[in-house]
Amino acid sequence: MRYYPVYLDIQNRKCLVVGGGSVGTRKVKTLLKCGAKVTVISPNVSAQLKELAKVGSVTLIQRSYHSADLDEMFLVIGATDDAKLNRQISSDAERLNMLCNIADRPQDCNFILPSIINRGDLIISISTSGKSPALAKKLRKRLEGQFGEEYAVFLQLMGEIRKKLLSQAHEPEAHKQIFKQLINKGLVEMIRENKTADINSLLYRILGEGYEYEHLLKRGHQ
Repeated sequence: MRYYPVYLDIQNRKCLVVGGGSVGTRKVKTLLKCGAKVTVISPNVSAQLKELAKVGSVTLIQRSYHSADLDEMFLVIGATDDAKLNRQISSDAERLNMLCNIADRPQDCNFILPSIINRGDLIISISTSGKSPALAKKLRKRLEGQFGEEYAVFLQLMGEIRKKLLSQAHEPEAHKQIFKQLINKGLVEMIRENKTADINSLLYRILGEGYEYEHLLKRGHQ
């Protein structure tokens, strides 16, 4: 196995995207969803990137890339259609031991980006190790039909239950059986079918009083 699977915390970290076209725009939007501080460098940029810069979501520098642009960056993504420039970005990043991804050029990357399914806190990643992005996309579409938004709600609910149990001095080790029961008793399916009464009945049987479905979800949004 060539690649080491990992989920990277880039919250508030400085990330650079070189290239302002459609590919660069997609990369920027994903970085922003993960809370990164994004800088974009490109002589030409999409209307979407200009709008993001206008509202302060990204720092936009409309000029050609310089090696010094990598200073203080956590990672860089090269998303240009200039192969020579992409190789330079990769070489500069390697010299600095920096995380680097070059779009559609796995040989010039020290990390690659998987195809992802995002359902709130549920993240499913699919990678073909750069061999077939088309297959990764096909598998993603298949899995998207199996994992709906009910999983986002389920994990939000589990997070609130966990917090409440911990606040009552429950031992974390004791939680395993509780959560196993909630999963095995079909809680996800109840959420999908919006069976609120059944959900509350299940929560009461397993957890007792004080674990009402609507109240727990409301707390999660506060």
